[in-house]
Amino acid sequence: MGAHGSNMDDILAEDMHHWYNKFMKGSPSGVITLFELKAMLEMRGMTEEASSYVDQVFFTFDMDGDGYIDFVEYIAAVSLLLKGEVNQKLKWYFKLFDQDGNGKIDRDEMETIFKAIQDITRKYDVPPEEIVELIYTKVDVNGEGELTLEEFISGAREHPDIMEMLSKMMDLTHVLEIIVMGQKPKQ
Repeated sequence: MGAHGSNMDDILAEDMHHWYNKFMKGSPSGVITLFELKAMLEMRGMTEEASSYVDQVFFTFDMDGDGYIDFVEYIAAVSLLLKGEVNQKLKWYFKLFDQDGNGKIDRDEMETIFKAIQDITRKYDVPPEEIVELIYTKVDVNGEGELTLEEFISGAREHPDIMEMLSKMMDLTHVLEIIVMGQKPKQ
């Protein structure tokens, strides 16, 4: 976890007033739009999958569906991602994967999200197809090619290797740091 962990620990240790001031400095309007989030994350040149993933993250953070992430929604997202219970995080991951909102995750939806994450993080250690195959082999016990929320949560909890992989791949610490602290210059 290294530098990311210590940066987020430092951020969380600050009082709420100071954190609010940082948020307002980065977003003087008091809200972040999808366009602003993509600009913060320097999305130019990213794949369609990466752009779609950021859209999905934005819409899950935008809890009231008004098209903006305000400070309260941002703090709720930070709290969930950094301090949330395992089941809460798994439900949030499921919501990200379930792109069509039908209550099930199919292989294509999961593979699309993993490809997008790799495009954003630029870490291509394991091909998304292999990750999806591993998850479905262990978790899709009925062999339907789709996972319900219950199957997803119980499967992740029963297989520590899958839980660890999901936790690493779905770690949005870098996104939260960029929103609060601003994009670091490329080296």
